[in-house]
Amino acid sequence: MKILVVGANGQIGKHLVSLIQQSDGFEAKVMIRKQEQAAYFENLGAETAVVDLEGEIEPIEQAADGVDAVVFTAGSGGHTGKDKTIMVDLDGAVKTIEAAKAANVKRFVMISSFDTTREAIQEANESFAPYVIAKHYADDWLRKTDLDYTIVHPGLLTNDTGTNQVELAGKVTRGEVPREDIARVILASLQDETTVGKEFQVVGGNTPVNEAIKLV
Repeated sequence: MKILVVGANGQIGKHLVSLIQQSDGFEAKVMIRKQEQAAYFENLGAETAVVDLEGEIEPIEQAADGVDAVVFTAGSGGHTGKDKTIMVDLDGAVKTIEAAKAANVKRFVMISSFDTTREAIQEANESFAPYVIAKHYADDWLRKTDLDYTIVHPGLLTNDTGTNQVELAGKVTRGEVPREDIARVILASLQDETTVGKEFQVVGGNTPVNEAIKLV
């Protein structure tokens, strides 16, 4: 399975590409914003495509040509303004979904926010609300397609070393989770067709990722 990782230069993306390249039967194609980011992934043996997520859909579609799945793990980051949140987390996500459809790629995994319900929007503080809103509508756009989607809602992300153990369900108590373990959840989701059409929250826990995925 060839997987296009959108936002590969992010921390989850880098973990994911490494895991994919180490897994039998899987290979990564990475979508990055700058040519100088390519060497890191080329050293892992991954194919690269330099595409500006804030640009037009066509280059994203070209990057998705010939792949079997798309993972959207791009994000504007916590230090950008509302404009970048809309451009990347909403518009970039929707364009990637539409590009996957145009390229006839059915499998799509979205990395979202922990809670993107209307209630979460109302409860979010002023600075965080635009991010939740962007994720809310991107998730909703994906749900309304005929893609074989999975939506992953991570808890508070940390850079701790992954444990390969999580708590994973439609709804869990808010908590932390290492980015490395979210990457493991993404790969496990791609390996298990029972995750198609499902979405779940993920925090650190005591169940191995591959087992937790089967219980969702």
